[in-house]
Amino acid sequence: MSHISNQDRLIVALDVPHVKEAEALVERLGDHVTFYKIGMELVYAGGLDLVRTLSKQGKKVFLDLKLHDIPNTVERATARLADLGATFLTVHAFPQTMKAAKAGKAQSGLKILAVTVMTSYDDQDLQDAGYGCSVRELVKRRAGQAKDIGIDGLILSPEEVGEIRAQLGPGMALVTPGIRPASAAKGDQKRVMTPSEALHAGADHLVIGRPVTAAADPVAAAIAIQKEIAAALG
Repeated sequence: MSHISNQDRLIVALDVPHVKEAEALVERLGDHVTFYKIGMELVYAGGLDLVRTLSKQGKKVFLDLKLHDIPNTVERATARLADLGATFLTVHAFPQTMKAAKAGKAQSGLKILAVTVMTSYDDQDLQDAGYGCSVRELVKRRAGQAKDIGIDGLILSPEEVGEIRAQLGPGMALVTPGIRPASAAKGDQKRVMTPSEALHAGADHLVIGRPVTAAADPVAAAIAIQKEIAAALG
């Protein structure tokens, strides 16, 4: 990947139910945070306009919609979303879906990230869903398919980052949710690491929500994570 500033490595997840609440968080965090994730909950509450607003303000936006549908629908939806100015868009890592999203983004600046296996899943969850392989095996297979198709990057658990970085080399962005500072609760994530551990394993961007947004002092929490990122990267 091209050079990433230390500040851009932290992506704060705006996993809140209302646009006004998200706007208040962004205003409070100010220049301390440059990259935000907007997911389905906020989009369904009117958050697409916030993507445009943040982009115009010079912020980077990770639009986490995990698209998965018939190819024509994914391609057309991706083309429309590319007009918003977001940096990243997620799709599920099924070959048809990845190929359609790549076609839909065309020559825009939008980067497609493929979700390998949700970080809330473990091997038992995959078995319950009818898969006959482990999380590790499925992540490796989907990562290889994404590289062959020409996808820009992957969403995966920090536990898989080291192995996948070795498998794929340096060219693809590895973006990791399930990041929790040592003092934070795991919440509903089953496969987690601290920021330092994930970066040392080869992650490019760290998606962190509640440890910042639910902190008594979100600014202090964001600054502490930024300092940990800087220390980890020397």
